[in-house]
Amino acid sequence: MSETGRASFRGRPLRAVDLIAQKAAGGRIPADALRWLVDGYTAGVIPDYQMSAFLMAVCWRGMTDEETTDLTLAMAESGVQLDVSDIAPLVADKHSTGGVGDKTTLVVAPLVAQLGLPVGKMSGRGLGHTGGTLDKLESFPGLRVEMSSAQFRDQLRRIGIVIAGQSADLAPADGKIYALRDATATVENLSLIASSVMAKKIAAGATVIGLDVKCGHGAFMKTPAEAARLADLMIAIGDKLGRRTVAIVSAMDQPLGEAVGNVIEVEEAIATLRGGGPADLRVLAIELTTDLVVAAGLYDAETARRRAEAALDSGAALEKLADLVEVQGGRREDVAHPERLPHAPVELAVFPPRDGVVAAIDAKQVGLLTMQLGAGRAQKGDPIDHRVGIRLLRKIGDPVRRGEPVALVAAATEQDAEAVAPALIACYRFSDSPVAPPPLILSRHGTVK
Repeated sequence: MSETGRASFRGRPLRAVDLIAQKAAGGRIPADALRWLVDGYTAGVIPDYQMSAFLMAVCWRGMTDEETTDLTLAMAESGVQLDVSDIAPLVADKHSTGGVGDKTTLVVAPLVAQLGLPVGKMSGRGLGHTGGTLDKLESFPGLRVEMSSAQFRDQLRRIGIVIAGQSADLAPADGKIYALRDATATVENLSLIASSVMAKKIAAGATVIGLDVKCGHGAFMKTPAEAARLADLMIAIGDKLGRRTVAIVSAMDQPLGEAVGNVIEVEEAIATLRGGGPADLRVLAIELTTDLVVAAGLYDAETARRRAEAALDSGAALEKLADLVEVQGGRREDVAHPERLPHAPVELAVFPPRDGVVAAIDAKQVGLLTMQLGAGRAQKGDPIDHRVGIRLLRKIGDPVRRGEPVALVAAATEQDAEAVAPALIACYRFSDSPVAPPPLILSRHGTVK
């Protein structure tokens, strides 16, 4: 490919500068021109500075839904596309836009698989104040998340569930463009977010896609309207590309569940798969599972929800997680006995300054404090400590007493725990009056057919 290429735009050979100018003026970019731009950048022909300028123009002027779909497809087709249609006619994937304490995939994936819908998920690692599914899974000693396409397909065929890291040849344009967006303040644009998420799902062979769009102070989307717009945009992309796509907008003004970390979130997911666990995690997992299996046409909503509840209460879904851990190199007995997993040597209780009721919790700050303990990373490649984290013993609406702890800090050293404790209690706001717990599910999107 050359800088000008063979295709034309407005009667002249394609040039990146013309596409930049067109978008900066608020114009629409045709599908073939977007593909040319994506392919050229992936191949190294179009330089960073021109793609950066184009991305900034998109942030200023936006993209139509059709342009966003065209961009998604161009990125999905920039590398290898995984085809699993010979294994199962429908394969599910679930994606969260990122939240604090969000271990939902560890519950939803085995639950959906147990209900008869195979799950093939390419997942990511945590960055910043939000955790990553792969980091949580690697709390199981020996578990591997890197695998070839052939290994991915083989595991999906054998046990009906895979959670793996994204291979380098899967939607490589997205990886390269995302790194540029991260360095040029062009991350928070709905079209660029939606195309990035959906390109990976399309390339990984997902045919039924469930989206959990987080909304609130601890999420990237701050308002329900903004989150709903992103959900609708990703559904529109999925529909146009022949994928059955549904979405839930869920609240992230306080962390999900009680545990924020890695191994302690794994423990909480296991407790939920045994029929226990925090009520909000159980509810969200059941609702996401219900939407996925209904979208796949397996059951109606009432039956799906009833079967999901039964699979949790009986422990049947837990066996699917054990299958995954064992096949991916971990120890099956660690699922049955998560207390054997490595844990932080120090645990420090944090107490409220007065009696009252929890009125608010700063979810983002809790995530940042967990990262400070070593459970997260500021940059890709940073090491993490799977053992450390924070347990929130009281959530919004719960009563508190001065002598009873509201949270626990699990740390590598006493010094680390004591450094975090004052900032953790500052994350809480207390009231003298009763406070109603906030709603968890704010809206549902997508037509299940």
